Amino acid sequence: MPSPATCRLADLPAQIAAQHAAIARFEAALWQGGFNENRLASYQSAWRRLEALIAKQEADPRHHFVLVIPVADSPIHLHACLASVLDLCRAYGYGGQDDEQRWCKVSVLLADDSTDAGSIQQQRRIAEEFAAAGLRTWYFGLEEQLALMDRLASVDLRGIVGEHPRDAFGHKGQAMMRNIAYLKCAEIRAAMTGERVLFYTLDADQEFKVKVATAEGGRDVCAVNFLYHLDDIFNRTDAQVLTGKVVGDPPVSPAVMAGNFLEDVIGFLGEMASVDPASAYLQPGLAGRKDQTTGQTNDAAYHDMADLFGFKPSAAAYRYRCPLPGALSNLDCFADFSTRLNSFFHGEHPTRVTWFEHADAMQSVQPARTVYTGNYVFRPEALRWFIPYAPLRLRMSGPTMGRLLQAELGPRFVSANLPMLHKRTLETTGQSEFRPGVVDAAESLRFATDTAPQGGDGMRQAAAPGTAGSVSPIIDLCGEFERQFHGDVMLFSMQRLSVLGYPSVALAEPVVMATLAAMQLEMRDKYRDKQRAILDRLDRLNRLLNDPAQWWRQKPELASALANFASFAANIEHNFGAQSPCLALVEASTRCEDWRNRQLRALATLHANRLAWSDALDLISGATGNA
Repeated sequence: MPSPATCRLADLPAQIAAQHAAIARFEAALWQGGFNENRLASYQSAWRRLEALIAKQEADPRHHFVLVIPVADSPIHLHACLASVLDLCRAYGYGGQDDEQRWCKVSVLLADDSTDAGSIQQQRRIAEEFAAAGLRTWYFGLEEQLALMDRLASVDLRGIVGEHPRDAFGHKGQAMMRNIAYLKCAEIRAAMTGERVLFYTLDADQEFKVKVATAEGGRDVCAVNFLYHLDDIFNRTDAQVLTGKVVGDPPVSPAVMAGNFLEDVIGFLGEMASVDPASAYLQPGLAGRKDQTTGQTNDAAYHDMADLFGFKPSAAAYRYRCPLPGALSNLDCFADFSTRLNSFFHGEHPTRVTWFEHADAMQSVQPARTVYTGNYVFRPEALRWFIPYAPLRLRMSGPTMGRLLQAELGPRFVSANLPMLHKRTLETTGQSEFRPGVVDAAESLRFATDTAPQGGDGMRQAAAPGTAGSVSPIIDLCGEFERQFHGDVMLFSMQRLSVLGYPSVALAEPVVMATLAAMQLEMRDKYRDKQRAILDRLDRLNRLLNDPAQWWRQKPELASALANFASFAANIEHNFGAQSPCLALVEASTRCEDWRNRQLRALATLHANRLAWSDALDLISGATGNA
């Protein structure tokens, strides 16, 4: 006669199936008619009960997740990111804990790309703090990175990880830092014998939460069991690479959002002009990711050139939802909105926040074409896919990589409805901790327009705008603007070249150069069209803002708010106006020629770089196997 323990073990599959059914009921209740926060604790508890049942099995064959997190001088963001990892583990219990209370199936590779000694020290301490809290953590600092590159010195990886002085190895940029981290991942994988591994790369300014709409406003909640769903998808499909998206702040540069945001600011002032400042502010409805006028989902509502990516441009202004507590007057929200305006230049879009819409994770899986480099997961076999053209330090590296994966992996490159929460700025300052290509200082630094890019990233600092010695509180986007423009050129050039067989076919150099030159001209025209629309909107904004008949011009207590609006308008004028140094930068003939030559070399050497990368992976596997 079997023992009671044996009977209980034999009954486990039925118990697990019943718990899955219970979770499905809890999930339906959690999202019925919107987000029901009072059901969240029960939903999370149901998942933990499932984990307790799984732990009774003889073995747990599910994937071990290695979270790859590059960070550059951003200890506050990093701490919030790792806290969200720990919260996710505690809320849903994926993989359980060992006898030392460490999470069995979650590890963190922290790839530090900082230059500030204070930040490096803080971030190392943060890694130690979360390791003590139960997260197995590898701190991959500059010394460790150099040591790894030294072991691979026989392989020419310059086209993948760039060239950097040993005494200035930080601030390589996210793409090169990720590529170096992926080499470390290969080393980790070779050492993790007997485990099924998935690598999950994210950004330090993201969290394992989603932004949901409630009657009281937006809430950031741990309402998605990311790791369980990802393990399930990779178990039940042959996907090699899976990408999610982000909710919260947009994943694109302010260089391509100014037109839409100006329309929203004009709409806000127009609305304020028609109301009594002392009356209650009418908050907009929260429509999730749906267009507030048409009710249609608009994934790229924040992007001025959404049509380039196959999305319909948004036709109407979006209203501002004031986050202040209590009963709010129009005057209160006028002042509050003014404080959010310049955060736009650091990556926020205060009126076009992206909200989470619940959908079954497995059913949401579909072919993808864009990698969100801050939220994608891949099997160890996919380590052979490094981020291409990384030394150019261009924006749009994710869409560019995605087009290559789409062509070469086909249906094994997928996306799913598993977006992470994206927080570009700190609530205390309205600015990013570190953002390359954005200069925010009393004396804003302008880029030279008559010389070729310097170094690996094409960024240089020069004189402040205005007269010599003048001080102007300008936020300068020129570095990011240039990276965005030439990132667009690279993406759409490669898309055209792929029709001709690239990268499997070696195309003639004149064909590639002609494609790059033509795309530069086309993209320049599009950016000029966008500039004309921005100038028209800026004129409308200034006329409305400075109209002496408007009530905000007659309220002494709004002096600071009006200064905020004026500063915002000046920053728009500087970066997008008739004398924009950013436009001058991308139209300078010598600079454009240099960019074409660099992009040509990057495109032409992709095959050679892939061979070098393969050699490096072989060296790592061999060295680890012999250790």
